[in-house]
Formats: sequence, C-alpha cells, structure tokens
Amino acid sequence: MKFSVTFGAVGAGRDPRGLAELARMAEDSGWDGVFLEDYLVYQGDVAEPTYDPWICLAAMACATSRITLGTTVTPVPRRHPWQLAAEAVALDHLSNGRLILGVGIGDPDDPFLTGTPRELAEKLDESLEIITALWTGEPVRYAGKHYQLDGAQLTATPLQRPRIPIWVGGNFLVPAVRRRILRWDGSCAYKGTTAAPQQTTPEDIRHLLAARQAPRPDGADPTDAPDALGAAAGVDGFEVKASGGDPAAFAAAGATWWGRWIAPGPVAEAHQILRTGPPRLT
Repeated sequence: MKFSVTFGAVGAGRDPRGLAELARMAEDSGWDGVFLEDYLVYQGDVAEPTYDPWICLAAMACATSRITLGTTVTPVPRRHPWQLAAEAVALDHLSNGRLILGVGIGDPDDPFLTGTPRELAEKLDESLEIITALWTGEPVRYAGKHYQLDGAQLTATPLQRPRIPIWVGGNFLVPAVRRRILRWDGSCAYKGTTAAPQQTTPEDIRHLLAARQAPRPDGADPTDAPDALGAAAGVDGFEVKASGGDPAAFAAAGATWWGRWIAPGPVAEAHQILRTGPPRLT
C-alpha cells in the first residue's frame, strides 16, 4: 500500500512556493504522494486566498523527484477538455511521469460551474473521451452533445504509457459514479454526500474490486447495472484510494493507496503531520 496526503491550495503557506516546500517535506518524510483539491475559490470561502492548483502542482513537481502528484479531484466540466488535456501532458513531462488525474463533476456549490448534475456528468464523460483521444497524438473527430472536434490534434503526448492514469472521484453510492470508476483506472471516491458523509469501509473496497473483475452481461447498460464492468481501462492495474479508518484493514481488502486529508490551518500543523511520516502497516 502507498500513502498520500491531500491539501487545498488555500491560505497562508499554501501558495505555489509553500506547497512546493510541503511536497518536498512529504517526499523526504517517506510519503508516496501529494494530491491537491482543485478549487478556484476554496469551498466557497472567499475570506481565504485560493491558488490555482495546476500552477502549484508545477512548483511541486520541480521541488520533488519521487512522489506521485495529482488532483483529487479536478471538476472537469469547469474546463475545456482540450485545455485540460494539454496541461496534464505538460505536467506529466515536468514531473517525469508522476501525474495522476483525479476527475469528477465538481461540488454542487461551486460558483464557477453551470448546469444540472446530469449535464455536468454528461460533460465529464464526453471530456474524458476527448482527453484520452487527444493524448494519443492523433487527429480527433468527436461529435457529442456538449463538445465537437473536427480533426483537432495535440502533438505533445504523455510521458507515461499508454497514458496518464485517471482516477474517478465523487459519491460512489451514485450508480453513474460507480460505472465511471469501473470504466477508468482507479477510484478516489468518497461515500455519501457532502451534507451527510459516511465512512468508507473495507467491505466497500472488496465490493468495488469484485465488480471490477466481473464480466459485463451482454447488452447490459453500465449505468443501469453499475456493478458491471464497462469498457476496459487503458492503464494496467486498478488503483483504489481509501482515506480514514485503519490502513491495514483497507490494505487487506485490496486498496492500493491510503490518503490523509490535511485541513487548511497553521502550516506548523501540516509540518508535524508530514514529518511524522506515513502509517506503518502491522
């Protein structure tokens, strides 16, 4: 099992320079990954300055050499998919192939998102098809409900092969979220709503992995049958990131990552958590 921490790019000590130092400290203290939440205004709190997480990740990539970097998660419908595809490629090269792209539809209270949850989900699914097609370096023709491309091409491709891994976030109790998790390369999903969160359990992990291994019945709609496997993922392996609870129990259930969220606050508290290092499995 690998261990990560997640920060918001918000407040004192968490600007690009400060997060680069935190990432360096995490690497030196034995952590395996650092992820950033992706907000323009952190959880609607305009009192604290929020910094662009992609600029922060670039600074973190330059300050480290080993740890995995990524987002948990980028609200893809807030972005143009071709812009996100190009930025991810650049960051993948800058980090020497250490990027993971966490994706979701975004927070319902995000003031920069427009559309119903269904529309946001449609945009996410279309965007992921476009992004992964653009990562091949070949011309892309795409005619969707929300996005259209006619031969567009990105000539820079990811350093990672076959591409940058995509982890899916969101509430995995929602059938469409589970379908999306099974379609792509990993899960960084939570359980319950932000208003009524629930603790993910090792049994949840076992159930997800069992669904991953189950063949999809002929003719089944993955959205209606969320525990059936959709299209095969393009990256070898399937990563499951858990948080909270007993890391050893999650490891025994098959989770490959365990993450700790470090809330905004005094940077000295973050330093203490990082220097303590990741949990030890017994």
